[in-house]
Amino acid sequence: MGQEPPEPAAQAGRIRAAGVERRFGRGASRVHALGPLELEVAAGEFCCIVGPSGCGKSTFLRIVAGLVKPTAGRVEVTAATANPAAMVFQNYGISPWKTVLANVRFGLDLRRVPRKEANARARDWLGRLGLADFADRYPAALSGGMQQRVSIARALAVEPEILLMDEPFAALDAQLRTILQDELLEICQADKRTVLFVTHSLEEALVLGDRVLVMSARPGRLIAERVPPFARPRTGEVRRSPEFAAMQAELWELLRGEVEQASGREREPDRKRQSKQDRETGADRQTDPDHETDPDRRTDREPKQGGTRKEEVAP
Repeated sequence: MGQEPPEPAAQAGRIRAAGVERRFGRGASRVHALGPLELEVAAGEFCCIVGPSGCGKSTFLRIVAGLVKPTAGRVEVTAATANPAAMVFQNYGISPWKTVLANVRFGLDLRRVPRKEANARARDWLGRLGLADFADRYPAALSGGMQQRVSIARALAVEPEILLMDEPFAALDAQLRTILQDELLEICQADKRTVLFVTHSLEEALVLGDRVLVMSARPGRLIAERVPPFARPRTGEVRRSPEFAAMQAELWELLRGEVEQASGREREPDRKRQSKQDRETGADRQTDPDHETDPDRRTDREPKQGGTRKEEVAP
């Protein structure tokens, strides 16, 4: 991940991707997962990315975070700090052997922030996310929604210039998801940090985003972008507006063909495997002496008068 020299606060948190591609594997099995991708995210912008499964959305987030290197192209992050990004994962990514407080403090410990200051910052975010009473608990004692709040608090405690969120609410039920969307909306509008947010939910993208980027099926490319017509600050009440429903329908029309294309690719290997299994099964039936089609020679038929019935014992 290329980084420019420190910039004024007004510019810090800007992201620019130029010709970014990512391929996995080698030889005949090599997969072109992403790109070429060209995009810019302004400092302080909340940008949502939607697209079909397997189109490289999460891969791009990991490239921005510096966790994965692009096969081609580059990502430039304009930042005022050496470690400008923090990431929130779909699977929470918290340590079960650490207390809630220790989990939230983890990034600060890595940066060698003094323990007193680190605890204060961690407790501040726990309080803002409604977890102050659970600081000394372990993750196993928390619900899924509470664990995801811990993950968000951990990311925000390091005060990142850029927050990267990879489907953070996908595993939650619909009601809890709506609550956390509204909480995140309030936090990000107050802090005005740059957010790059990956989701499969068009509703989520429209509620949260300043801009919604639509990606194609693999290899993922940008095929459209839309700006939700809702002023900031906004609340979850925008879900009830006619404009919201209209844009959600428009985005789905843009995505439908890409989703169908991606789904077809996923089913093709299954069809090939099933066809191979069917061929192998057919060959086995022709050569297996125990496979009989003559009803007088079947061993599982009803016994004749005075005979004994063969019972199959379930394994």
